[in-house]
Amino acid sequence: MPEALLGAVLASGQDTDPVGESILDAAFEEFLAYGLRRTNVDAVARRAGVSRATLYRRFDNKDVLVQAVLIRECRRFFGSIAAAVEGLPTARERLVEGFVVGIRYARRDPLLTRLLSSDPEALLPYLTVDGGLVVAVARDFLVTQGEGLPGGDKPVAGRDPAGVAELFVRLAISFTLTPSSCIPLDTDEDVRAFARSYLAVLMGHGSGAP
Repeated sequence: MPEALLGAVLASGQDTDPVGESILDAAFEEFLAYGLRRTNVDAVARRAGVSRATLYRRFDNKDVLVQAVLIRECRRFFGSIAAAVEGLPTARERLVEGFVVGIRYARRDPLLTRLLSSDPEALLPYLTVDGGLVVAVARDFLVTQGEGLPGGDKPVAGRDPAGVAELFVRLAISFTLTPSSCIPLDTDEDVRAFARSYLAVLMGHGSGAP
């Protein structure tokens, strides 16, 4: 199951037809308005303008619908990072900028903000004690972003690229869930400076501008 979900998140194509997309749009809006627990399938169907039977032909139950919405949001999240780092010449620069965009996106994402407020008991396990899949998906995505880049931009000896990427992911989750810190991270430039000074050294470079 984790491998299948990982593949679904990282896949670039769309899995649903226009009706399926309208159902996902409606579910997203219902989750924003009412949270996960208070949203029911009937309300999603009404908002999407489809019958229950039509909805269930595409999504077997509410859990499958929730998963589909979250997968689509993950794809959007990763897409925003990929767009931001496209054209950057080194893995170091890509990881730094990816960290900046990831922190910004997580802080501003309306669904994540809503669920942390209304359904923390449902969401937090997926980011903490049961967060292995989330960490794996984000880590593997970051590793793919660094592949095929100049050979000189490698982690220092004994530091696996996957390990470096996972550290970035775990720190991003921590700063998202617990934003209060002695480290100034209020702006994109604050986050970028932190990533360059403290994180980029893991790629075998010192601090300072790229």
